[in-house]
Amino acid sequence: MARGSGEKRQQQQLQQSNKAGTFFFATLLLWFLSVLFEILFNKRREVLPIIAGAAFFQFANWVLRCFVSRDPLFVNTSVSLLHSSITSASVLFILTNQYVKNGSHGMMFQHSQLVGAAWEWAYPALCFSCGYFAYDQLDMLRYRLYSGLIPSILAHHLILLVCFTLALYRNVTVNYLILTLFCELHSIFLHVRKMRRMAGVRDAKSKIVRMEWVFNWFTFAFARLVPHILITIKLIADASKFERGVELPLALFGMAGMNLLNAGLGIDLFNAFRREINHRKSNRDQD
Repeated sequence: MARGSGEKRQQQQLQQSNKAGTFFFATLLLWFLSVLFEILFNKRREVLPIIAGAAFFQFANWVLRCFVSRDPLFVNTSVSLLHSSITSASVLFILTNQYVKNGSHGMMFQHSQLVGAAWEWAYPALCFSCGYFAYDQLDMLRYRLYSGLIPSILAHHLILLVCFTLALYRNVTVNYLILTLFCELHSIFLHVRKMRRMAGVRDAKSKIVRMEWVFNWFTFAFARLVPHILITIKLIADASKFERGVELPLALFGMAGMNLLNAGLGIDLFNAFRREINHRKSNRDQD
């Protein structure tokens, strides 16, 4: 009886997963067609780095799959770590370069700069990162690296693809979106933790694990949580400066989604941290 109910539950979960996969694959296909339309018919050559980004990370996936491991989760996490590292370095370079050129951060964060301008290298960097999210969405759909009726990771990527591409098409809020990508600094340590656990390194007493948790919490607070809250506050404070259109509603919707996902991520991190601490205490009691 219990076995039958368990199998039925698994079938229901599989059906939900299939429905979610179909929906997100359809949205990804529509997104790809829109990018092709912009490049081929509207002659928007400046968005070509989107295709270059997707191709680059797909190539990295192929290299890892051929020469390192064929485990889809390991390969996907490794490529995600590569993206986080490249994007973090790019954002830091763009901000530092702009600060050196201006000699002050005051001008950088004015409304006109954040909405109507694009810092040097910001536009191609945003395109390249957009290409990664498209690649990653396809890879997760292909190997079913998601679960649930509405998988949060697929929803996260869809929100980013919509916000990024609309901003790139209209050439607005590019600098705002570059600032949101500062959170990739924290993503580095999320991916490192995931790969560390896949490698079987789970000793909470290890110095490496302890240091990883220090960096994880520090970057979660100062590279993800606080910057996204400050961006949201800045958007609300400058709401009257936006022209009529979709820019402000879309930006607020995107940041609301990111802040909700950050809250969920923080809860998941805390639960994972508590499990590792409790596991260490239980092992110490047994000794």
